[in-house]
Amino acid sequence: MPAPAPPKPGPPSRAVPAWDIDAVAATCLAVQGIPAPTFAEQARADWVAERLRALGPFEVTLDRAPNVYARLPGAGPAAGAGPGLMVSAHLDTVFPAETDLGSRREGPILHGPGIGDNCMGLAGLLALAEALAAAPRPPCDVWLVANAAEEGLGDLAGMRAALDRLDGRIGACLVLEGSKHHSWPLTHRALGSRRYRIEASADGGHSWGNFGRSSAIHLLAGLAAEIAGWQVPARPRCSFNIGVIQGGTSVNTIAETAWLLLDLRSEDPSALEALAERAEALVARHAAAAARAGDARLGCRRVGDRPAGELPADHPLVEAARQALLAEGVPPERIASRISSTDANIPLARGIPAVCIHLTRGGHAHRLDEWLSLDELPTGLGQLWRLSWAAADWLAAGAPAEVPAPGRPDS
Repeated sequence: MPAPAPPKPGPPSRAVPAWDIDAVAATCLAVQGIPAPTFAEQARADWVAERLRALGPFEVTLDRAPNVYARLPGAGPAAGAGPGLMVSAHLDTVFPAETDLGSRREGPILHGPGIGDNCMGLAGLLALAEALAAAPRPPCDVWLVANAAEEGLGDLAGMRAALDRLDGRIGACLVLEGSKHHSWPLTHRALGSRRYRIEASADGGHSWGNFGRSSAIHLLAGLAAEIAGWQVPARPRCSFNIGVIQGGTSVNTIAETAWLLLDLRSEDPSALEALAERAEALVARHAAAAARAGDARLGCRRVGDRPAGELPADHPLVEAARQALLAEGVPPERIASRISSTDANIPLARGIPAVCIHLTRGGHAHRLDEWLSLDELPTGLGQLWRLSWAAADWLAAGAPAEVPAPGRPDS
């Protein structure tokens, strides 16, 4: 008797996929092994682009940032004409190229520098791409973007370049970060920041023979002492920090050069502007005093400008993200609105609805002993899947006041 024919594959479905968590973990570890410091992400970008090309239905391109773009053309009436959905994850890490990127897996725990921020974000983006390749075409165009220059002095340059390139073609953005703490954050408020490099120079000399000459370090120390004594409002919340200070030659040399990096932050654009004006006025006052001394100079330049912005907590996209987590079985008390500085700052500042979501639990971000757990990854990927479809349906419907229920298994 002939063997029965194998069952024919069913039609493509929107149902939440059965995620291969081991495969996603392997992808995450592979990404993590490719150095990608800010402004040097090309090797990692090329690797991600090849993975996306291998899936078939995506139109994959790169730009000079380097950002990777994978367009999945939609099938609905709005496809190609109406605004599409962007889902992004940043390529870069905070670690220099020479960092030992040794990683390992111990059961459900992955260890390694950058493993959660943001290698798991990229692995999640690729898992979404693979699932979308096997699903029905979405009702609008979907752009998967692996973007450069999110961290530090990258100043969100990759996301700026992506939205410039896709100007008018994006109606909503979902930003992926790999790891979180205990709760499930929905980041729909963008924390603004300004960053300055303040530089001092002086004639310098020998600490004994030329005592009395101006010192670049002394100039900066006086300015830094004033900043350290600032009082800032508790509401709206503001912060300041001198994160780096360098200069000088030796213990017995009057310093000729010195510089520092100043970070200013606020949840309110007006308060941030006031804090920036205060810093610039302080530098101007100290620069004038240095000029009067005749042998010293002081100046500053802006090296970072991350705009603030927000979506209301009841915005349809935020509500869809919350509903996606609830559908995955997350208790309401573990879902938290959050303010942070992410790639979502740029679309929010440009009036494009955006929310940043996280994929699983982890810790020690920006440290060599960073880790993440795979135990909540199915929930994070499920949220991503449900939210992607809900956002695409919402955009295809003309972005009404209500967003469709995310990811119904029977749809």
